[in-house]
Amino acid sequence: MEENDRRNQNKNTLLKIVILGDGGVGKSCLMSRFISNHFDDHSFHTIGVEFMNKTIEVNGKQYTLQVWDTAGQERFKSLRTPFYRGSDVCILAYAIDDRSSFNNIKMWLNEFLHYAGVKNGIERYPFMVVGNKSDVPSKDREVTHDQLKQWCDDNKISTYIETSAKNDNNVVEAFSMAVQRWVDLDQRAEKELGMFQHPDAVTLHGNGTVSGFRATCCSRITDV
Repeated sequence: MEENDRRNQNKNTLLKIVILGDGGVGKSCLMSRFISNHFDDHSFHTIGVEFMNKTIEVNGKQYTLQVWDTAGQERFKSLRTPFYRGSDVCILAYAIDDRSSFNNIKMWLNEFLHYAGVKNGIERYPFMVVGNKSDVPSKDREVTHDQLKQWCDDNKISTYIETSAKNDNNVVEAFSMAVQRWVDLDQRAEKELGMFQHPDAVTLHGNGTVSGFRATCCSRITDV
């Protein structure tokens, strides 16, 4: 095995994922279920921000996810918004039994776009919408899956899913989908800059060369 192959096997990508949404939609529960497979129905509201790490494998590659849980109350806005910059993925969360939390994800989207400094358009950033609390009885549901799909189509977000942190339904899948969306957009950006798989150099006018570079500035490679 070549030295470069051995080095690549010992590296993973660090991605910062921020979860936004109204208080009470289950953001902390989603993070806790994903990180430690634990659910606490009586957990307190997050004050400011907190984060935890977990490494997962997606399509044979290792990714360390730094998951940031943010306070949903307006009074904590000044505490959470400084942490938006440098995020690689944004998850917009609502509760399917709370129509107002669904209506407010547009506000959360706009807040993130502003404070994270996203310049290239919604469709070129890895957003994901998560409808939590899919375990609630049908009579308590206030947002249908079709309404979720329509909202995402209208807002140019292609990745969405319904989850239950309580029943551990689709939680790991949600984070895996978020990572895959980041990968897809990262590869798209590289191709648009004329980059191909594992380039060592690009020839300029037949004589000079420049080293290859990643198209995104937010990804981090770490030795493990």
